[in-house]
Amino acid sequence: MARQKLVLTYEDYLKMPDDRTRKQIIGGDLFVTAAPSPLHQRVVVELTSILHAHAREHGLGTVLVAPVDVVLSQIDVVQPDIVFVAAANRHIIGAAAVQGVPDLVVEVLSPSTLKLDREHKMDLYAGAGIPEYWIVDPDSRTAEIYRLAQDAYRLER
Repeated sequence: MARQKLVLTYEDYLKMPDDRTRKQIIGGDLFVTAAPSPLHQRVVVELTSILHAHAREHGLGTVLVAPVDVVLSQIDVVQPDIVFVAAANRHIIGAAAVQGVPDLVVEVLSPSTLKLDREHKMDLYAGAGIPEYWIVDPDSRTAEIYRLAQDAYRLER
């Protein structure tokens, strides 16, 4: 008899213990990663500061930083490093989570999240309709900016 795959939901996620690991559910599968490195966090803080100042100065929207749950569906719950929600979409920011599609997500690469960020999350974010996805690599000091074109991301040049 074949075993059925266990599909985790947002409700299951909420019941998980807080053990200081970063948990995310993509397609009902659980992904657990270690705490980010100091370099990773410095890059996140610097980029968040710049984005927040720009968004605030121009009244563009809200910048949030991990850990914040972004619930894209009942089986897709992620914690991007940085999330931007445009002013027109602020209603998706709830008391406990972002419930819906943000306008921009940013992931800062770590050795433990490379495949997750470049494959699983890229597919998830495109499928969810997130208009823009940035991948920042602290080691190479580069940022890749992807914009959604139909249902797939296109790397901006």
